[in-house]
Amino acid sequence: MRFSSLSLALSGMAAVVSALDAIEVLGNKFFKKDGSQFFLKGVAYQLRPLDPLIDTDQCQRDANVMKELGVNSIRVYHVDASANHDGCMKAFDDAGIYLLIDLDTFGTYVIPTDLHWNQTQHDAYAAVMDTFHSYDNVLGFFVGNENIAKREDSIAAPFIKAAARDMKAYRDKKNYRKIPIGYSAADIVELRPMLQNYLACGGDSADIVDFFALNSYSWCDPADYKTSTYDKLQSYAKDYPVPIFFSETGCNKPGPRLFDDQDAIFGKDMINDWSGSIIYEWIEEENHYGLISYGPSGGDASNTDVEGGFTRKGTPTPVSPDFNNLKSKWATISPTGVRKSDVDPKTLTTPACPTSTDGGWWAIQGNVRIPTLGETMAGTFTSVPSATTDSQPQTTDKGSDGKDGGKGNGKDDDKGKDKDKGKNAASKDMQVTILGSSVAAVLLFAAVAL
Repeated sequence: MRFSSLSLALSGMAAVVSALDAIEVLGNKFFKKDGSQFFLKGVAYQLRPLDPLIDTDQCQRDANVMKELGVNSIRVYHVDASANHDGCMKAFDDAGIYLLIDLDTFGTYVIPTDLHWNQTQHDAYAAVMDTFHSYDNVLGFFVGNENIAKREDSIAAPFIKAAARDMKAYRDKKNYRKIPIGYSAADIVELRPMLQNYLACGGDSADIVDFFALNSYSWCDPADYKTSTYDKLQSYAKDYPVPIFFSETGCNKPGPRLFDDQDAIFGKDMINDWSGSIIYEWIEEENHYGLISYGPSGGDASNTDVEGGFTRKGTPTPVSPDFNNLKSKWATISPTGVRKSDVDPKTLTTPACPTSTDGGWWAIQGNVRIPTLGETMAGTFTSVPSATTDSQPQTTDKGSDGKDGGKGNGKDDDKGKDKDKGKNAASKDMQVTILGSSVAAVLLFAAVAL
């Protein structure tokens, strides 16, 4: 793990030793260095809209309370690649907490209404990877969050796949640790499992995601394994070739939250295929999903500790009863999983690439050519044969709907996603071609300006 010379000086020049070993991936599971399986017990942590990982004192306060809660991982949606994160990364490392970090920024999303994947986007994603790759407690990177969430959005899937492919290639070219790179999807019934399967299909491990994650709010109390449709999610996840987990969950309707879905995720019905969950979210905001509060809403707008009407610095105070409900729930859950030595990736195969149907939401016809860097959407996609010589997309590291659509949190509201929409409609079948465009950068800046 990297820490700055200043950090070393402040610690009396003592040798800095990482408390955590890097997580490895084999087949469709995460593993610790000792060969035991790793399951995420996480929370979404975007304390500050632009970067919550630059205030060391606050990170230390929060990490201590997270440790009490039982957290072993957090998800951060936005970071400043130019900032120094040593203090916060060490604080979470000392608390036994791994991080999943989104690579995209407010200005570099893959936007379905203005599709392109260009050098500006690539370089912004790469800058985040450059900043965080050497921290051993970085568990993974996301190339997108809910970019595909509406009836007309599935045409963006090849561009999401292109971003994953190029970020994996960049990682390997730089000889970075093989930190897994994946995607976080909205749980839209009409798009699953097509998107899930598409991002892992084709047979070439260089072109697919290293993991797939789902933002699901379908388990709203009172519910159970079937009424929540978790049984359907499990049927789609069975024998999926890369790790799959919940990157957001924790419906708060009607409340208080009981988190009974955790029993299912870590129980006999799902534990063989799922790798845990991340609870939405750490800080209490207008949407009332928070587990922690730093003071009442409102406040002096001139106070730099107040953003969006909520104080974002100070002593983390548990929100009752949700914090204790989750703490008690996680205290009863100690999954063991399987040993790394017992996993045979050859038993897993890539799923078939989904095909479009008349009246359906999925518009990608089978395995299609992935856009190259600098290309923009020109109308249709070109089908290509699936690979046959690289059929095991495994990565190893050696070095319903019932969801709440009102989660205004500053992390992705500008993307225009409406999680309550997504009920049947028509979508044209498409074949696939893509044209290169020298105006991709212009389109990106225009989209951001709008």
